[in-house]
Amino acid sequence: MEPYRHIPVLLNETIEGLNIKPNGIYVDCTMGGAGHASEILKRLNEKGHLYCFDQDDYAINRGNLVLKQIGNNYTIIKSNFANIKDELAKINVLQVDGILYDLGVSSFQFDIADRGFSYNKDAILDMRMDPNQYLRAYDIVNYYSLDELKKIFYQYGEEKFSANIAKKIIQKRAIKPIETTSQLVDVIFEAVPAYVRRKAGHPAKKVFQALRIAVNDELNVFERSLKDALTILRSNGRIAVISFHSLEDRITKNIFRENVDVKLPKGLPVKDADIVRKFVLVNNKVITANEEELVVNNRAHSAKLRIIEKL
Repeated sequence: MEPYRHIPVLLNETIEGLNIKPNGIYVDCTMGGAGHASEILKRLNEKGHLYCFDQDDYAINRGNLVLKQIGNNYTIIKSNFANIKDELAKINVLQVDGILYDLGVSSFQFDIADRGFSYNKDAILDMRMDPNQYLRAYDIVNYYSLDELKKIFYQYGEEKFSANIAKKIIQKRAIKPIETTSQLVDVIFEAVPAYVRRKAGHPAKKVFQALRIAVNDELNVFERSLKDALTILRSNGRIAVISFHSLEDRITKNIFRENVDVKLPKGLPVKDADIVRKFVLVNNKVITANEEELVVNNRAHSAKLRIIEKL
């Protein structure tokens, strides 16, 4: 198994925010390299249990290697976290004390070239978090219409040159398919103005991000999962969400706000709104990485942490 470097983002802030009970039931919806999962497991006694979701065989094997060195009171569930409620119900887990989402791509998915996630490594355009899934980045790039490509790049990547890039893709694929990450990077370089190519950030970053989100339907999957997660949380249980994209953070913020705000009918005599409030924000202001973490972990730059607690 190839080695890769995994540094969990906002680790201390997340573990502290989850307020872990030693005998509690916890769910890591995004196990990946098991960085956060291992720290949760270390804090559980023999009565506590950790459930980890991942749909990638590499992550499952890697995570198992890490977690079994700490204890055996964990279960890895091979499934998309969209199925959190149904999969836990199958094993009679109906309520939990804490849930973690560390969204985006696992370190190894970027670092292992064959996965096709990175614009810095040449590989077939893939980007599937579940390798058994049919849709690949290759299929989107080579078969989606001009309007569909523009929408994906603009909506999911916030790419202001989405129209130029989409048009250039259509032109190039008419000659021959765009099969690899490096070929797509070349197309993007041709499509954007010269001053963009000279800027510090990589011109392909936003397009690759947008393709990854589209391939894995990440935003819809996350929204559905987070809404279900709130329904299986015990009193005083917490959900922590680490996001790396403005759209992910917006979904988190909006769903949390919907469950924290109290909407009362006009004229209803209520002395204390807390009587009907079911959730409270643990941090009113989003948590970001400190300077010390930013020095050692470049991936922490765009990370945002939000935490909610059930009352």
